[in-house]
Formats: sequence, structure tokens, C-alpha cells
Amino acid sequence: MGMDIAIDLGTSRTRIFVNGKGKLVDEPSVITVNLDDDSIMAVGEEAYHMLGRTSDRFNALYPINGGVISDLGLVEIMISTFLKRVVSSRIGMPRAVACVPGEITDVEKRAVVNAISCAGIRRVCLIEEPVAAAIGAGLDITGPHGNMVVDIGAGTTDMAVISLSGIAVSRSIKQAGNVMDDEIIKYVKRKYNMLIGKRTAEEAKMNIGCVLPGMASGSYRIKGRNMITGMPMWVDLKSEEMVEPLKDVAIAIVKQIQDVLEETPPELIGDIYNDGIVLTGGASQIVGMDTLIKIATDLRVTIADDPADCVVKGCGAAIKYIDALKHPDGSVNPITDRF
Repeated sequence: MGMDIAIDLGTSRTRIFVNGKGKLVDEPSVITVNLDDDSIMAVGEEAYHMLGRTSDRFNALYPINGGVISDLGLVEIMISTFLKRVVSSRIGMPRAVACVPGEITDVEKRAVVNAISCAGIRRVCLIEEPVAAAIGAGLDITGPHGNMVVDIGAGTTDMAVISLSGIAVSRSIKQAGNVMDDEIIKYVKRKYNMLIGKRTAEEAKMNIGCVLPGMASGSYRIKGRNMITGMPMWVDLKSEEMVEPLKDVAIAIVKQIQDVLEETPPELIGDIYNDGIVLTGGASQIVGMDTLIKIATDLRVTIADDPADCVVKGCGAAIKYIDALKHPDGSVNPITDRF
């Protein structure tokens, strides 16, 4: 009998949870390809350190964009590589619960199932990211009670009102961490005539990111190439400066939250008014994000414990529902294997 696992196949990072053992894999969703013979040079953390530092013979890339698989073959290789680190034998290969963004198509869901199945998984069940995030944040989603979760990841921001283990109203947008990185690159280019890479932009966001003025102080040194002279240069970015490139993305997220609230049935809105909104995902930790949402909605906003791991924890907790698919107990099951 194989062990059961949970997979958070994220745009930025892939996390694997093994039932009874906890999170065993947490690595960047990056793979490096040798363009001469299409062989794989590195996967995960090792490949991440090659981003922007390879020669023309190699290409380090993210094979998942906006929560959707863009290169199925590379994702299959990446998952297989990670699974070899946690599954010691192919005898009795595990069942898996994998999360998907809330509003992707059936074709995109099928791609996720195929990529995981090709790694030797005998059965793949899917759970929507906001549902997994809510479970991982410790919310009770099984009753007729409204819970609102906003998961701000790298590729997508998924938000949903959840009741009876299902989604009542949801929205998934591609305004998230990666777009913030792109905006930082544009800002530095515009203000300092300096080119920086996505890794540098991401590190600046994580260290001094802020979406409201006056809420953070500090600086972070970034290094890049002067666009005029072509020579190396550095700049000490301040937290206050980060508001300009990040605010538009943050406001776009807030507007979508407001739209979801406007579409929510009145009884569930009453529950959310009492309980507030729970934020998950790595980008939810950016200074001022919770305050901005609170100001815009006039609701209590809480950042979950270990927000970046909420989705994979929720997937892990959902493993127990796999057997209930064959033997329903009358309750609403948050996972599906109709693929």
C-alpha cells in the first residue's frame, strides 16, 4: 500500500506533503535545460540559482505561468524529480491530492492531472486553491457558514467565499507576486536607468515590499546594469519607493475582493462581517496588504499562520477525503477526481 501525498504545484514554488511525515519538498518550480541536446541540467533550488546566469547553451525557466502549465514535458520531469526524493519505491505508488486555481478550464485541469500521473501517481484528486488555503488556515469549511479566503500567490490571486466545503462565489486573477516583480523591474528601469533581473526584483519585494506609504522603513541594495553606460551599478531602494510599483497590483486585488463581496449572498455576507477575511499566500505578507484590504472593505483582515504553506497543508489535510469519494458519507467532499 503506497503512501498518500499532497502537491502544491505553484507558479513560483512546488511543495509536496506526505501523509504522516509533513512537508518534505519545498523548492522553486524552476528547471534548467541544455539546449544542445534538450537534456535536463538542474531542477528546483539548483536551477533557481541559475536564473539569469546561464550561457546561450542553457535555459533556466519556470514551466508554470499564472498557475497554468506552459510546458507539460518539463513539468512532468520536475514532478518526477521531486517525487523521487520522497517516494523510495514504485511498488504501491501513492495517491495524490493536487491544488488548482479556482477558475482554470477543464483542459488546464487535465494538464495538471496528466503531469502528475506521468510521474507514477496511481490516482490524482483535485482541490481548488482557495478551499485548500482555507483548510490549511484552520477554518472550518464543512458547515453552512461563510468563510472568505484570499490566496495571494506568485502566479494568481484566488479569492473565494466558501460554505459547506464548496465555493459559493470566487474569482481568480493573474495580478499577483510575479506581476509585482515585473512592476519593480519597470520602476527601477524608469527611475534609475538600471536593468535588473526577476530574481533581484523578487528579493527586493520580499525584503522591503510595501503597498501603503508610511508603514515600513528600511532599504535594500540592488545591483544591475546601467542602461546608459552599460557598466555595473547599484542602488539602495527604500521601502517608501516600493509603494509606487506595487500599489496598482494591490489595488487591482482589492477591487476584485470588493466584486466578490458584492456577489456574495446576504446570509454569507453576514458571516464574513462577523469573521472577517483570511489572507494566505506568500505575497499576503507584503507590508500594508492586509491594512489596504481592511480600509477598502471595512472588514477585519487576518493573515494566516505560515501563509505560504496554507495551500499545501490544506491539500495534506484533504487526503482523508480520498476514500470518501468511493464511499460517500453524505457530506460535501472538497476534492474531486472526475478527471
